[in-house]
Amino acid sequence: MKTFNKIAIQNSTLQGTVKVSGAKNSVLRLMAATLLTNEDVSISNYPASLLDAQVHKEMLNELGKTTNVLGDTLIVSEQKKCKTTLDWDGRSIRNTLLILGTLFTRFGYGAVPLPGGCSIGEKGSSRAYDIHITVLEAFGASVSEVNGFLIAEKKYKGRTKACEVKLPMRSTGATENAILISSLAEGTSRIWNPHVRPEILDLISLLNSMGAEIIVHGQEHIEVRGKPYLRGATHEVIPDNVEALTWLVGSSITNGEVEILDFPYEHLEIPLIYLRESGAKIYKHKNSMIVKGSRCFPLELSTGPYPGINSDMQPILAVYAAKAKGQSKFVDLRFPGRYAYAKELNKMGLNSFENGNMLVVNGGDALSAAEVKALDLRAGIALSLAGLIADGTTLIDDAWQIGRGYDSFYEKMRSLGAKIEIIK
Repeated sequence: MKTFNKIAIQNSTLQGTVKVSGAKNSVLRLMAATLLTNEDVSISNYPASLLDAQVHKEMLNELGKTTNVLGDTLIVSEQKKCKTTLDWDGRSIRNTLLILGTLFTRFGYGAVPLPGGCSIGEKGSSRAYDIHITVLEAFGASVSEVNGFLIAEKKYKGRTKACEVKLPMRSTGATENAILISSLAEGTSRIWNPHVRPEILDLISLLNSMGAEIIVHGQEHIEVRGKPYLRGATHEVIPDNVEALTWLVGSSITNGEVEILDFPYEHLEIPLIYLRESGAKIYKHKNSMIVKGSRCFPLELSTGPYPGINSDMQPILAVYAAKAKGQSKFVDLRFPGRYAYAKELNKMGLNSFENGNMLVVNGGDALSAAEVKALDLRAGIALSLAGLIADGTTLIDDAWQIGRGYDSFYEKMRSLGAKIEIIK
């Protein structure tokens, strides 16, 4: 895997054209879905350079699948019997929970390493994957932790039995797992209080192409009529809305002019309302958006379930607020306390502080270069954007985090005129 641990970024103006890649938060779910069939699944608009996608691809290989990348298409085939235990010593990703769900529903048994991913928000006593265990148990799984593995095994013989899943919160991952498991279940399952967002609908689109019968009843519930088997299919990944927002903000704050191809307007309606009202110059074309540099004004917003503002967008918008003269306020309802990145931005001269569960940003002052650390993926991209408007050369440690969610990040930044170098 191609990675970089430290990058240097200087004050730059973004100009040119950039194409939005396939969505990170969608493609990983689609890759998990390929475990539900023994037939070939072709996924186009595949963001091949994403580190998390590369990890997932290698996990599929470890389980016995054969994966090939042809251009921007990933082809997943099954030429031998799949294993039901994922032996994995490398870096883990949270998507292993979906792998567990697919193995359980297809084979009756699954074992995966305890999940990884970004550590964000407050630390509580409960495990981040408890809600997934609740979903598995609803479908009749016996779930246990043994020697660093999370194991799910059916308590009965035969196909997974359909059930009613009542989610206590609108969890994206739990909704996805319930959909995947119920696709092969006997009978009709209903998932109540789901999180219906573009990536969920993309997963449903693939599964329906594979022969599943899934009906979305708004945000109330999702109905899944299980099938005894699923066939192969061809599917195109939706554009990454967080990446699209990144280039929008980058163009705005650097006084640039960028045309963003494959811009997913319909997935960003609420963020676009906020940005237009705060001064962003946005010009919609048929399949692209042109963003011109503009004077930024403060924001006041909270994150929430779709169609609200995704928690992943909050650090990006905080950098927009850094350029805006005045006070901006952010409340992250999904991950309270997801503001550790702001302390790194403060090293660059940002005036921000936490007030209870709110992040307050006093913007408008010039930023200065500093050596900072990408604490997670979204922190890394926020620091990169800040580096574009800071005086001097900003050094970002653990920059490999950015590659987890941004396809060809370095190449795209360079193509837009960013002064960026890989240090190591």
